[in-house]
Amino acid sequence: MDFAFSEDQLSFRDAVRDLLTRECTASVVRDAWSNADGRSGQVWDLLAEMGVLGILAPEVDGGLGMTMIDLVLLIEECGRVALPEPIIEHAVVCAPIIGGVVSGSRTVTSFIGGSPFALYADSCEVALVERDRRLFTVERAALRLTPETAVDGSRRLSTLEWSDSDATEVGGPLEAVAAFDRGALGAAALLLGLSHRMLEMSVEYASERRQFGAPIGSFQAIKHHLANARIALEFARPLVTRAAYSLSVGDPDASTHVSMAKAQASDAAMLTSEHALQCHGAIGYSYEYDLHMWMKRVWALSSSWGDAGLHRARVAKAVL
Repeated sequence: MDFAFSEDQLSFRDAVRDLLTRECTASVVRDAWSNADGRSGQVWDLLAEMGVLGILAPEVDGGLGMTMIDLVLLIEECGRVALPEPIIEHAVVCAPIIGGVVSGSRTVTSFIGGSPFALYADSCEVALVERDRRLFTVERAALRLTPETAVDGSRRLSTLEWSDSDATEVGGPLEAVAAFDRGALGAAALLLGLSHRMLEMSVEYASERRQFGAPIGSFQAIKHHLANARIALEFARPLVTRAAYSLSVGDPDASTHVSMAKAQASDAAMLTSEHALQCHGAIGYSYEYDLHMWMKRVWALSSSWGDAGLHRARVAKAVL
């Protein structure tokens, strides 16, 4: 049996990486901290044109009808560039439920899994919300939003209020659990990409920064920090891939696999952010330096869709 990604999956990943590297630069991410909607501008439309946003949407709704194993690498690439968009909410959580909306030009966000906040609700056109373990869609015009402050300035958060008369039910408890699992796995994949880029930044900096006549990357203390971060990421990646496969084939233990992946990815990302900051020294604290944007996205996502503690509790409950 071949457990590797297919050539088509890797080629799609490479195409998305090329697009995001070219179009979603650090300056685009920085601009999202201060622009009107906290988003990336044309990058969202370009991803839609490539079919990324509708990968999980059924073909009858205009999507590609593919699975999480086809999407997980692409989500990681979005993390690598710290894409300031509701990629998890739109492409991962909502697509299988309301594919006809997701596959079009409209933006969808979600409010699921016990979180008190919805992401980019002020610029969405439809929201997928949860109440009493049931899922509903609510049009943007029927939502009452209260903006909230986020540690990551590009993540525009709001609390939502809506009337039952404005909501259309689209799923019950099983669909709500599945939506939460997809969201948690999407967050884990984003964390891998974010961590990989922070590690790259740290290696680049440690190779250029010199003390005592030598690059600081040649010092044992720096080497150990970077090696420990890389090891943590290498342990997390196969768990994320396994969870994506489990969701794709309907494995009855998929929720447990997702929780294992999210817990490990959250821990690895937090460790990488700590070591990246340590290796950069004082410049790592600077607002003008790009590292802080990736770090703050990690801080936000590590606790989004369930933090490591919540997901370890899910695993413990499943195995006891």
